[in-house]
Amino acid sequence: MNGPGPSDRSWSDGAVAQIAADQRRSADTHLIRLDLPALSAGPDGVDIYMKDESTHPTGSLKHRLARSLFLYGLCNGLIREGAAVVEASSGSTAVSEAYFARMIGVPFYAVMPRSTSPEKIAAIEHQGGICHFVDSPSAIYAEAEALARRLGGHYLDQFTFAERATDWRGNNNIAESIFEQMAAERHPVPRWIVMGAGTGGTSATIGRYIRYRGLPTRLSVVDVEFSAFFDGYRNRDGHAVSDRGSRIEGVGRPRIEPSFLPAVIDHMAKLPDAASLAAMRVLSRRMGRAVGGSTGANFLGLCLMADRMRRDGGGAIVSLICDSGERYRHSYHAPDWLTAQGFDTAATEAAIERFLDGGPLALEVAEAWGAGDAATP
Repeated sequence: MNGPGPSDRSWSDGAVAQIAADQRRSADTHLIRLDLPALSAGPDGVDIYMKDESTHPTGSLKHRLARSLFLYGLCNGLIREGAAVVEASSGSTAVSEAYFARMIGVPFYAVMPRSTSPEKIAAIEHQGGICHFVDSPSAIYAEAEALARRLGGHYLDQFTFAERATDWRGNNNIAESIFEQMAAERHPVPRWIVMGAGTGGTSATIGRYIRYRGLPTRLSVVDVEFSAFFDGYRNRDGHAVSDRGSRIEGVGRPRIEPSFLPAVIDHMAKLPDAASLAAMRVLSRRMGRAVGGSTGANFLGLCLMADRMRRDGGGAIVSLICDSGERYRHSYHAPDWLTAQGFDTAATEAAIERFLDGGPLALEVAEAWGAGDAATP
């Protein structure tokens, strides 16, 4: 019989208590209303909000997921004293998981593509994690499972367990936090929440919470190039794949992940990477600090939906700041890197800036904008 015995209970109880204490010490993340008077003015104005997940102790949205995965593993008897925990991760999830592994005193291994940004590798190692590289992004799943087996440890498997490790009904999850923070705003119930697809866990949590609370808010999920999520959603194909890895770290997957629940999504679109990076650069300037590429995809999708809302009654729209752009100083925020990758963002940046200043959104960036029901409620 595999698994821990009764003698492990005192250790796991103590580990759960440490994680719970860490959560009590942490404040909620800010919900920032962007100062865009040209968009928000008048009864048909659109108020734009960004939930800033970069302020977590480990600097990203994945802090919530990592906490939930560790609690799930501990309370199910899967994480044991002294035994390694392993994850398949391109970076941010691994940074957060390394933090919790060090907190409870277990070794942590992150299986990731060699192309992962140096800043994220350094962040994982700073938290005490060990980076285990593979050449092909699609190989991370099998190698993480095999490595955990070789080490006699536990494979956290964010891509399977993200949608079930978090209590989507409430308990201070991200959805409950958004709606509580919106309660005193001009439009307390947002018409849309827009976010990217990473593991699928956050979109599952938000989509389920909206339905559980009977809210009229709709959920739009944006996908990036070289990702399978959009094609799977559009074609109702749970086996869709991409033959390349995503160039936008933290979003986009080469396969449909088990945690991706298309039935709780109201609308989806696939956006060009160059346009997402243009939106990242615009938002970074508007906020006075750098955000990451996945936040750029979120913001681009938000602008596209806000443009529709402006023509159809206005309201509030919310998206997420996933992590800080400081993790991408040598990639997305480096002009030489953008040029080497063939990305030209100037025209799209100018178009987004004009829109934020009240002009029309003159962009043709969505491969199939409108998959699902895009009519604003």
